[in-house]
Amino acid sequence: MKKITTIFVVLLMTLALFIIGNTTAADDYSVVEEHGQLSISNGELVNDRGEPVQLKGMSSHGLQWYGQFVNYESMKWLRDDWGITVFRAAMYTSSGGYIEDPSVKEKVKEAVEAAIDLGIYVIIDWHILSDNDPNIYKEEAKDFFDEMSELYGDYPNVIYEIANEPNGSDVTWDNQIKPYAEEVIPVIRNNDPNNIIIVGTGTWSQDVHHAADNQLTDPNVMYAFHFYAGTHGQNLRDQVDYALDQGAAIFVSEWGTSEATGDGGVFLDEAQVWIDFMDERNLSWANWSLTHKDESSAALMPGASPTGGWTEAELSPSGTFVREKIRESATTPPSDPTPPSDPDPGEPEPDPGEPDPTPPSDPGDYPAWDPNTIYTDEIVYHNGQLWQAKWWTQNQEPGDPYGPWEPLN
Repeated sequence: MKKITTIFVVLLMTLALFIIGNTTAADDYSVVEEHGQLSISNGELVNDRGEPVQLKGMSSHGLQWYGQFVNYESMKWLRDDWGITVFRAAMYTSSGGYIEDPSVKEKVKEAVEAAIDLGIYVIIDWHILSDNDPNIYKEEAKDFFDEMSELYGDYPNVIYEIANEPNGSDVTWDNQIKPYAEEVIPVIRNNDPNNIIIVGTGTWSQDVHHAADNQLTDPNVMYAFHFYAGTHGQNLRDQVDYALDQGAAIFVSEWGTSEATGDGGVFLDEAQVWIDFMDERNLSWANWSLTHKDESSAALMPGASPTGGWTEAELSPSGTFVREKIRESATTPPSDPTPPSDPDPGEPEPDPGEPDPTPPSDPGDYPAWDPNTIYTDEIVYHNGQLWQAKWWTQNQEPGDPYGPWEPLN
C-alpha cells in the first residue's frame, strides 16, 4: 500500500510540474525578446538579426468610447490565448478624443506599459479620421509624440502611427501628408532614433501607391494600408503590390471583416483572400477591433467581459475568425483554448464606454449637419431634430430611415 501511495504522489508531482512548466513557458515567452529591435531592410520589416518578421494582432476601438477593453488582463489574454504579437491603441484626435479630452492619453500609456510587461509590440495610433487633414492638429501631434517618444523611446516594443486615415479629395500625399510627416518624424527621432514609424496614406490609408512614388527618407518608416473585406478587393491589392515593387514597406495597421463602415457582413471568404495575400507578402497586421460594440467588425459580443477570459459565446463571428487566424501562425502555441460556451452567460451589462445617446435639452449645444464633414458617432442638429451617426458617413442627409443617422428626440 505504501508503495502504491508513493507512486501516486510521484505521478501527481510530475503532472503538477508539467502544468506549471507549460504555464511558465507561455507566461515567460516574449516576442520582443525573440525579435528585439525592429527595422526596415529592402522594404521589409525585420528583426535584430535581419530576419523577416510578420506581426499579427488586434486594434482597440476608440479609447474614448471603449477604453475599458484596453488593460493588462485583456492584453495578456490576447497574448496567451489568441497569440497576438502586436496591439494597437487607437487614440482618436476628434470625436471626443484627445483634442477634446487629453486625459485619454493615459489609456495609451496603460496599453504601452502593459505591452512592455507582456513582451509584445504596441502601436501608438494618432487616430485622425473626421479631421481629414493631419495638419489640422499638427502641433498637438508633435507635442504628443514628443512626450510618448521621450517616455518610451528606449523600448523596442514601441511603434508610432502618426496619422491613422488621412482622407478627402483635397488631402493628398504630396501636398499634405508627406509634409506633415516630415515635421512630426524629427520630433520622434530626437528622442527615439530607431523604432518603427507608420505613416498614414491618402483615401483612408488606401493610396499606398502615391506614397511609394514619393517616399520619406527616414530608413525605418512604413506606410499604412487599411482595408475592409466587404468593401475592398483586387484593385487595392494591386495598389499594395505596386507599392511593394517600389520598395515601400507596408504595415496593414487596420483591417476588418466587415464593410468599410465597420458594420455589415461579416465577409469571411473575402477576409481569407486578404489573409492569404498578407501572409504571402509577409505583411504585418492589426484587426479592427477589440470591442463589444454592436457592429459586425467587433471581436466580442455585447456584454463580453472587458478583461479577457472570453468564452466561445462571447466571441463574435469576426472575433472567432480572427482569433483562429492568429493562432494558426503563433510563434509559441497559445496556452489554453477559449473556455467553452457558458450556457447562461447572463444579461449584458451596461457599457460604460458607450457614448450617451441622451442629448441635453438644448439642441443648440450641437452643430448643424454639414454635408462636407465626415461623421462617426457625433450628434448633429438638422431640420429641428437631433441625430447621431451610427457609422462613418459623409454627405448623407439625416432623415433617411435606411441611412446612418438615428433620431434622438
